[in-house]
Amino acid sequence: MSTYPLVLPAGLLGLVLGLLFLVPVAAFGHCDTMNGPVVADARKAFAANDVTPTLKWVKPESEAEIRGAFKQAASVRSKGDDARNLAERYFFETLVRVHRAGEGAPYTGLKDEPVEPIIAKTDAALATGSVDDVVNLLQDAVAEGVRHRFERALASSKTRDANVDDGREYVEAYVDFTHYVEGLHAAIESSGGHHEE
Repeated sequence: MSTYPLVLPAGLLGLVLGLLFLVPVAAFGHCDTMNGPVVADARKAFAANDVTPTLKWVKPESEAEIRGAFKQAASVRSKGDDARNLAERYFFETLVRVHRAGEGAPYTGLKDEPVEPIIAKTDAALATGSVDDVVNLLQDAVAEGVRHRFERALASSKTRDANVDDGREYVEAYVDFTHYVEGLHAAIESSGGHHEE
């Protein structure tokens, strides 16, 4: 396998972010996890008894619904641990559902799972002010993906006319390589957002 360094164009960040949105929502829906940024802001809102930190996650036309849900949850929280847990969960779910609806994404429930490693890195990049770790990780992944598919297609191209089976193997490798590169290029040209599976 070739080990030449790959230097990606200035559009790398757009590519990287675009790729994240090509992956099914179930894999990268970190806003619908208990460890995601939406719930983190909801926890801040409860700690301060102020819904304001959560409002950035919803469209203006949904603000009244979130204010109402917060008010209901806050009034019940003081009635014991079970009531507090239930009230907070209700608000978390309402906030995440409304947020996802505003982005055109389905709501499939609030998940108790860790944030995907790449999303954790993007959050860390924003916290530290440096995107270098994200760029390096994605640059390596893109380079590996392109090279692997290219080398498979190149190797099979040498025997593609030997017989039908070899020809089909080449076509499979060719299609995999070209569609992968085409998908990367489309990601560079696209804008992000939540997408349905």
